[in-house]
Amino acid sequence: MADPDAMRWWSRAPFEHIEDLRAYFTDDDPSDWRSWAILRADEEVAIGFVAAGRRRDGVSEIGYLLARRAQGHGYAREAVAMLIERLFAEGQRRVFADTDPDNQPSISLLTALGFTLEGRLRAEWQTHIGVRDSLIYGLLADEWSSQAARWVGP
Repeated sequence: MADPDAMRWWSRAPFEHIEDLRAYFTDDDPSDWRSWAILRADEEVAIGFVAAGRRRDGVSEIGYLLARRAQGHGYAREAVAMLIERLFAEGQRRVFADTDPDNQPSISLLTALGFTLEGRLRAEWQTHIGVRDSLIYGLLADEWSSQAARWVGP
């Protein structure tokens, strides 16, 4: 998360110190946001993470980030699909993600997983790359259940 290219679409600049990264993941109330590392089966080094935050009863927001060297291999798709499956198994009725309109890899991932574009929030984020709009993509539990077998094994 110190890679400027990987962090381009995140709502904050890359972390300069490991202590800052640690604080980012541990300062939140654990009942609000949960995070999981993405690991490749053949190594024990994290290549990214997925996160889920409860917004209100039955509704969770997700986020994800993958190291540049790990992009394009399906790791994000697999990890996000597993996270969605978990959230719906826990009883969530809706999962959503917000992404920058210029973040085409994220838009492609969300669309491939069955998310629907629900709207655009103008000038939503003040970030390290300026004031940015945000696209909101949502997925309902019944929409996921009809396609979950494609993404999550038995």
